[in-house]
Amino acid sequence: MRKFIIVILASLVLPAAAEELLNYPLDTVNGEEVYRYQVEKSIGLYRIGVNFNVSQSEIIRFNPQLRERGLHYGEIILIPTGRKVEAKAVAVVAEEPKAAVSVAVDTAVVETAVASVVVDTAAVDSAAVDSVVAETRRVVELALMLPFESKQTKRSGNAERMMEFYEGALLALRDMQNDSTLFKLRVYDTERSERRVNELCDSTELDSVQGILGLVYPIQIERMAAWCEKHNVPLMLPFSDDIDLKRYSHVLQFNSTDQQEADSLCAWMVQQENIHCVAVEVREADIASSIRTLRKQMAAHEIRYTGVALRDLMNDSAEYALDREKENLIIMHSDRYQHARMIMPHLEKLQEAGYRIRIVSQYSWQKEKPVLPQVYTSMFTVEGEHAVYDAMWSESYKNEHVCELPRYDLLGYDLMKALVLRLQGENEMNGIQSMIRWRQVGEGGWQNEGVRVVER
Repeated sequence: MRKFIIVILASLVLPAAAEELLNYPLDTVNGEEVYRYQVEKSIGLYRIGVNFNVSQSEIIRFNPQLRERGLHYGEIILIPTGRKVEAKAVAVVAEEPKAAVSVAVDTAVVETAVASVVVDTAAVDSAAVDSVVAETRRVVELALMLPFESKQTKRSGNAERMMEFYEGALLALRDMQNDSTLFKLRVYDTERSERRVNELCDSTELDSVQGILGLVYPIQIERMAAWCEKHNVPLMLPFSDDIDLKRYSHVLQFNSTDQQEADSLCAWMVQQENIHCVAVEVREADIASSIRTLRKQMAAHEIRYTGVALRDLMNDSAEYALDREKENLIIMHSDRYQHARMIMPHLEKLQEAGYRIRIVSQYSWQKEKPVLPQVYTSMFTVEGEHAVYDAMWSESYKNEHVCELPRYDLLGYDLMKALVLRLQGENEMNGIQSMIRWRQVGEGGWQNEGVRVVER
């Protein structure tokens, strides 16, 4: 039985203009006119249907092989024009896949779980699974649950990030698969509601699953976490950081807490010499939770700091809070970059006036590349080449990966690998992008302590 990897497209395009369609050769099948279309890179049935203004079911009617094995990059398929003509014989060209990812993905499960799933083997193809060989292997069944927004007519940028995460997770399984282990991955679009998760938990569909990666929204996480406790299945959360881990011993949370980040920064501050800490004071309602937590921990570590009113900083009258003899560490530890945009020009003026300035910010500020030196905590490797991984990506997906840090595909790769290692009893992993160290919270779940302090 052949099984193929499923890719959910997260982008929409406008239908092709009539003059563009004239460039494709025409033929006839059973009295109906069709275009002979060569499948391009990174395109799926949904996009083809939109371009040619035809339904996916109509495309499959003329190309029944797609129902079983999906699209192959470079193959010729038939696209109906909707016009009746005199029929003549047409030979359908079916080429072999350009690349193979030898990970078995249950297409029936995916198609049941994701209403408008698109099989796109132009992006990823899968090798056949030899049932005889499979019987001699240990089968590890996993589930990936993310909001791909496949039912949305207009998908958000978040759906594209989920797609990148998914693609990286597939490469991790390919990388780990060997002669003794076969991975079977079930992929579910959890949408944005509790409904789909409730359906899964109330069914027997997940009974054979040994580990679950994903989920984003708290209401979904709570329900699935309870199911995992009952069935002794680990649930790894890639994005959430607000679940009560003490309640769920089978939950593993990748994201660090404000407390962890504050502790890491304070430990770094204690080791620094000749620094003067300056905390930007704003109205209490505007202070992010992370800022409050950091200041509380600074007090616990007996790190002294001077407060400066935001209005004084904005009026360029904040020199009273600074020290000319030391490096002034300006603390605005907020993930809202508008805070940085407000104060950065005024801090640059102070730097021009002879003060040494460095700012404590968060990782999200890094992509904006502030002029001033930064100190921030991060869950990700900020710099570095990933030549081996990128070569594997290019080989499998037939395109070069280009995106800003943090790379969601690398996160998907690291966390899928971490889930498998966790099933094998491993508590630490130095991934391509992420350093993962699991620590149990009391008798409850597990928190990743792989937080690093980055200086730029």
